[in-house]
Amino acid sequence: MQSKQEILNQLYELVRPYAIKPVELGEQTHLINEVGLGSMKVMDLVMQIEDHFDVSVPLNILPDVQTIGDFAEQLQKLLQDT
Repeated sequence: MQSKQEILNQLYELVRPYAIKPVELGEQTHLINEVGLGSMKVMDLVMQIEDHFDVSVPLNILPDVQTIGDFAEQLQKLLQDT
């Protein structure tokens, strides 16, 4: 099982190309306000995350995902269940 920090490090690499301007990525980085993700980019990112982590991300968790840290926590739960 991957630690939250390992998941975060991988998420930083996956999120970085989506940033519309240079931003320091951290656990509290807001995906919409700071990274600049719109709804289509969020779906692209979710597909990349699913491929990378080999997991299916249920769309009903997305409203609870505001920051990279939120996404890491949700992924950690999903990975534990597989």
